[in-house]
Amino acid sequence: MTAFRSPQVSRVLDQDLANTSQLSKRSLYLIAFVSGMTTLAIELSASRLLGNVFGNSNLVWANVIGLMLLYLTVGYFLGGRLADRFPRADVLLQAILWAAFLCALIPLVARPIITRAAQAVFGAEAALALGSFIVILLLFALPVTLLGAVSPFVIRLAVTDVAQSGKVAGQVYAISTLGSLFGTFLPVLVTIPEIGTTRTFLLFSGLLFAVGFSAYLSLDRRRAPLYLAMLVMIALLARPTLAGPLRKPAAGSRLLYDGESAYNYIQVQEDAAGYRSLYLNEGQGVHSQWHEREVFYGGTWEFFLAAPYFNAPPFRADQVDSLLLIGLAAGTIPRQHSAIYGDIPILGIELDPEIVAVGADFFDMNSASMPNLRAQVGDGRFLLNRSQGTFSVIGIDAYRPPYIPWHLTTAEFFSEVKARLVADGALAINVGRTDTDRRLVDALSNTLLQVFPSVHAIDVPQSFNTILVATRQPTQADNLRANIGHRAESVDPRLYRILEEAAEALAPLGKSDIIFTDDRAPVERLVDSIVLDFLLAGRADEFRREND
Repeated sequence: MTAFRSPQVSRVLDQDLANTSQLSKRSLYLIAFVSGMTTLAIELSASRLLGNVFGNSNLVWANVIGLMLLYLTVGYFLGGRLADRFPRADVLLQAILWAAFLCALIPLVARPIITRAAQAVFGAEAALALGSFIVILLLFALPVTLLGAVSPFVIRLAVTDVAQSGKVAGQVYAISTLGSLFGTFLPVLVTIPEIGTTRTFLLFSGLLFAVGFSAYLSLDRRRAPLYLAMLVMIALLARPTLAGPLRKPAAGSRLLYDGESAYNYIQVQEDAAGYRSLYLNEGQGVHSQWHEREVFYGGTWEFFLAAPYFNAPPFRADQVDSLLLIGLAAGTIPRQHSAIYGDIPILGIELDPEIVAVGADFFDMNSASMPNLRAQVGDGRFLLNRSQGTFSVIGIDAYRPPYIPWHLTTAEFFSEVKARLVADGALAINVGRTDTDRRLVDALSNTLLQVFPSVHAIDVPQSFNTILVATRQPTQADNLRANIGHRAESVDPRLYRILEEAAEALAPLGKSDIIFTDDRAPVERLVDSIVLDFLLAGRADEFRREND
């Protein structure tokens, strides 16, 4: 049975709706836009805040997105009920001001927690690391819930004619979603690279506060100025936080660079002996090293030089005439190859343009010092497929748990690599492991064997890295030692020292039933399992040496 209302009842209800708001629709729509923008900006900034310590794996993203959706769900529900009970503009604006204040407070409160969490991860204190992760996510509960309450509240205040309620609701959600679009791209492409994560939180919180405060000031000039105390408190808390770097340099080292890009938190440190190190994100490993007089540092990078010497003897150094490297970082591997092979053409691919800039400024990775290096910025697989010609060696140094790009681990990708190797070319990959868990190494070697006839493993001494070498021709592990016997006086003797160390570090391949493909590559699930087991075992010494 259909219920009818008299025209008189409709007019009364419509008049009641019209009296609930003292803000124009334009102001309400502006509030919807800015709150939508702030919500997504805070979510994207949350991933960076956590990523500096815990990485950006699917597990981290799932927690960030999942809990944000939970908080928004609660906000939508409570916002609708609150709007019906207190359909007044001042209630909405006070909620906005508190949301802005609490959003600005997040990075300031999280800073000491993040610092302690980094120490916990570094020391393999699993309970403390997990607890810090949970606490940081809980910091978002109240502000994001308040942001979720904005849209239903705005709809309630914007509806002045029940016959237009659907239209108004659609407009509010469209405008809010448009704001979310800006909040998605601005932090990633502009604000985080330019001003950093903390200032991004403060910027978007400040915009939300400005909109809420100006609207509230128009309603209540007597009480609105009281909320300026929030700005004073944030300013006092932000000053010491913004004054120093997120992570202090190691004892005896000085900080040469500290900044954020669209992809990483980047630091360059120099110790008392003049060795410069590139640290990314949580600072667990050194991603590049440089010294004015030294080129070799006894680390993982130099074992890439051994890759082509698995070919049948005698393999000569002058047969290596080019290198393509995915994961250029600040140029340690190209510098070492140039020291051994001279000015061979080197194509280095790096996803993060800021790392390339840092390499040029602090690691001599520039045209004056390395004229044979051509650095390209972009995705490794895309630029590999756009490269011209073939290469003697292709190196991949982009597998640092938990930042392993799955699309660089598949059989299809390795087929593309093989197509760009010369007849006696070799592929070298740096893979992380522990001394008890080689599942990632085994899965990658099994995947490589689907494409290449031979694969060899070198367990880098004093580290938890394995260099996997795949050769285009069928080869034997004994070829490496045999090639050491064919020494040439014209070749830098440091090469043979490295080859001898590599021959001593040869390791057997393990069995695996995993094959990574473009359709199914459970890399992150495998890595998450390895890292979790690693932390729960409390193996601090291993974690410190996890990857260079």
